[in-house]
Amino acid sequence: MHHLASLHVYPIKSARGIDLSEAVVKPWGLADDRRWMLVDETGRFVSQRKQPLLATVTVRQEADGRLAVSAPSMDELWIEPTAEVRLVPVTVWNDELEAAIGPDDAHTWFGKLLGIDVRLVHLDDPTRRTPDQRFADASDRVSFADGFPLLLTTTGSLEALNTVMDSPLPMNRFRPNVVIDGPEGWAEDNWRRVRIGDVIFRVVKPCSRCVITTTDQHTGARGPEPLKSLGRHRRFGNKLIFGQNLIPELSPNTKAILHVGALVEVLETN
Repeated sequence: MHHLASLHVYPIKSARGIDLSEAVVKPWGLADDRRWMLVDETGRFVSQRKQPLLATVTVRQEADGRLAVSAPSMDELWIEPTAEVRLVPVTVWNDELEAAIGPDDAHTWFGKLLGIDVRLVHLDDPTRRTPDQRFADASDRVSFADGFPLLLTTTGSLEALNTVMDSPLPMNRFRPNVVIDGPEGWAEDNWRRVRIGDVIFRVVKPCSRCVITTTDQHTGARGPEPLKSLGRHRRFGNKLIFGQNLIPELSPNTKAILHVGALVEVLETN
């Protein structure tokens, strides 16, 4: 058995994460994770892939559901769902769905920060989107995350990767939701079902990494690592792999709570 080392949510897709001591798990992921997202004039999602400055955006989640957003040289922005929900079409990768348009001052704030025309949208109904059906069940759901409800990484794999790089990188480069402490490097490659605390998760698919991992999650600056080293040591076909995607085994109307320090048990392996 291992332990849950840390928990992280990203209320706005591609903005900085929030470290938590406990988190509610819903069928579509951790509560409040990636329920907000920026889109361009066509409705397509905007991320750090093309806008690394999003790494400088700090988000604070208030108890009443509001978000306090800040960035260097920008006034603080307060965001809350609008009283009147107006749905607009949005696209996340190949998924087309509807989301609630956010407040006008949020569009202006992010547009000023990034220097492009963007709108902020809110996934008011998290049951609208399904994960990739090649790896998921028809009843599974996902938020605005890239593909699956949660991303798992391990400290052992980060240590293994850091040994082949000139300078070590922190875990936040990989933007996980749950970090497991203890297993040897790449042990999670063979996991198929795990129990974290009282919640069972299916380990459905390795996570293919992109240019976001080369982005400093405080400054937005970019370098060659870790993609350079992943390309040498963790290339599977045309994919560079670090971490595993999870789907919680929860019925639609249930929730559970994860706590840092919770026991992690591998139930099935490949």
